[in-house]
Amino acid sequence: MDLFSKCTNELLEKAVEMGIYPYFHTLESKQDVEVIMEGKRRIMLGSNNYLGLTTNPRVIAAGVEALERYGSGCSGSRFLNGTLELHVQLESELAEFLGKESVMTFSTGFQSNLGIISAIVGKGDYMFCDRENHASIYDGCKLSYGTMLRFRHSNMEDLEKKLQSVPLDSGKLIITDGVFSMGGDICKLPEIVALAKKYNARVMVDDAHGLGVLGNGGRGTADHFGLTDQVDIIMGTFSKSLASLGGYMAADKRVVDYVRHSSRPFIFCASIPPSNCATAIEALHILKETPELPSKLMALSAYMRDGLRKRGIAIRDSITPIIPIYTYDSIRTLTKAKELYDAGVYVNPVLPPATPASECLLRTSYMATLTTDLLDEALDIFVEVLNRDA
Repeated sequence: MDLFSKCTNELLEKAVEMGIYPYFHTLESKQDVEVIMEGKRRIMLGSNNYLGLTTNPRVIAAGVEALERYGSGCSGSRFLNGTLELHVQLESELAEFLGKESVMTFSTGFQSNLGIISAIVGKGDYMFCDRENHASIYDGCKLSYGTMLRFRHSNMEDLEKKLQSVPLDSGKLIITDGVFSMGGDICKLPEIVALAKKYNARVMVDDAHGLGVLGNGGRGTADHFGLTDQVDIIMGTFSKSLASLGGYMAADKRVVDYVRHSSRPFIFCASIPPSNCATAIEALHILKETPELPSKLMALSAYMRDGLRKRGIAIRDSITPIIPIYTYDSIRTLTKAKELYDAGVYVNPVLPPATPASECLLRTSYMATLTTDLLDEALDIFVEVLNRDA
């Protein structure tokens, strides 16, 4: 068989043929609540810019200043010539904000999960992974030499059965998203922590969608439940609430130091560019100065959730700014995403393998800088499009 014979995708080829191919739409403006995309105004309901800080003048100015002072990049690993004072400042301030001893940064959020899990988990260790965890967690598990056991989504009975199936004295890491990126639901962290204590396991929370959203002043999922000191590793990103690019690990100092000196995706990768580092720092400063921002985000999300329900549109119960609208079938999902796009609302169609084949959805997500007028406009478009025959 020829190596390239696999290089085809029947669904995407059909989508192109039908004119409903949904990917790589081109932005011609800033990532904001309203964007110009391919020459037309669209209400942006598909961004992870939860606090709306990508257009904040202070954040932009910090990036420009860093670019002028430090140049466009570091041209090396943090291990060698790639550590700036900005990296050290960001790690120190983030550790203080999150209530952890130490923080280390990675060049992307995806790389953070690869680097953390593959360094911590070794041969003879076990990873317990929620089935709806992010793809980067799965790839981090594959990169390690440990054994991955998946448990049914947020099913604590299934998690306990998996924990019971391995030797009690083995190394064990329970890994969960804090806020699940597709469904928007929150993990059952108190139950997970209790099971970890019972079976001598460690807990890692991927808080990519929790930072700036949940907890006191946006400190995330562990803080939301009052369990910061009982979660062993907190991972997160700068590409969402902190309006930049990069990722981090927060944990005890000895654990962070171990990963710094063991993680191949960290050691052999160039460090975060100066401008990205500076924008993340400034976004963190704004979040600290305006702790009401996450509350505003939650209120707007609740407004949209209530509006969808009142209009008879099926959604999953949650409190986060991720609101999935179920469209079930792949072609219907792509068709409705295209119709919404043409009507002036951008959303993300989600297809297998990100969802089961019968649970395709339109992933909508919200920003603290949205207005109720824009949300009302979007709701009217949703009703018109979703009630139209597929």
